[in-house]
Amino acid sequence: MRKHLKVIMLGFVILVWGVCSSTSGRAYGAISTATMQEIDRVNEKGPYLGIIVPNSFEMNPLLQSPSFVADLKVPYLDYFGRRFRFGKVENEKVIIVMTGLSMLNAGITTQLLLILFKVKGVLHYGIAGNANPQLQIGDVTIPRYWAHTGLWNWQRYGDGTSEELALESNGDYTREIGYLRFANYQNASENGKPIDNFLNNVWYQPEEVFPADGIPEVRQHSFWVPVNKHYFKVAKRIEGMTFQGCVSSTCLPRAPRAVRVKNGASANAFVDNSAYREFLNSKFNITPIDMESAAVALVCHQQQIPFIAIRALSDLAGGGSAVSNEADIFASLAAQNAVDASLRFITLLFP
Repeated sequence: MRKHLKVIMLGFVILVWGVCSSTSGRAYGAISTATMQEIDRVNEKGPYLGIIVPNSFEMNPLLQSPSFVADLKVPYLDYFGRRFRFGKVENEKVIIVMTGLSMLNAGITTQLLLILFKVKGVLHYGIAGNANPQLQIGDVTIPRYWAHTGLWNWQRYGDGTSEELALESNGDYTREIGYLRFANYQNASENGKPIDNFLNNVWYQPEEVFPADGIPEVRQHSFWVPVNKHYFKVAKRIEGMTFQGCVSSTCLPRAPRAVRVKNGASANAFVDNSAYREFLNSKFNITPIDMESAAVALVCHQQQIPFIAIRALSDLAGGGSAVSNEADIFASLAAQNAVDASLRFITLLFP
């Protein structure tokens, strides 16, 4: 069904091009003839494992690895500000693409990858902040579920937790997932109780999703997005794998290791705040915090493409030492650890 939908979508793009293109051979916002032909040639060699990476410093260790061999005939294709790189990783055909920072960039890039190319699965990797004090910098986490924790209903001041949210009655919003009360995070109190805060409460909301095999414009809701069961089972085999733990003369207390965890979270916010870190961990059992994984997960979920994310911890969000932010020191180490774990995962996924 999904393959049939992709053929229809690509056919529609070609049709639009035929109607709208000028003598220059280019359509307004559509795919040029030359690009479409290049995409067809690439897809003849598919299917591919899509590898989606947030930033260049996370992607470069993979591109520089001897495990990656670029395609000699078509090493890359540039489209809509993205460079799709083709080749093999551990002898598996892959397409590697960088998203850029944020949920929007990650979602757009993932959608382009899945619409344009014949992709059989998606591996997303990178670095992340850590909300779990049981783990340390450098550890590589593989969550079972991902959530977008930046979609809120911000409740008006004066309303309490038992009062209905705006637009809750028609199903647009819910109080089922939980809320953050700003008054709980003030320094001041009165008679041992938190003083009211004009910011009141924010209620966490699920995403509206429209599955590829669903009824168009009929929404479903999803807060916790699971990774592929088979991929997660394969990831169990890299648990306990150890990684490098030193940057120059600065070394971590122990060798970092890979671990599967329950939940990860993404939102358009760089979390360097210990109070919010502790809230996410205690409320939702979150370990890695980033700005892209949930967007990739949501798109793959709607397109019914197998997906997993591997995130190495670069810092304890909000600080765990006198260092202003450990990510300044350990980001490169975490990026390399994420790459090493991803390479091992690919080897096990496609033996």
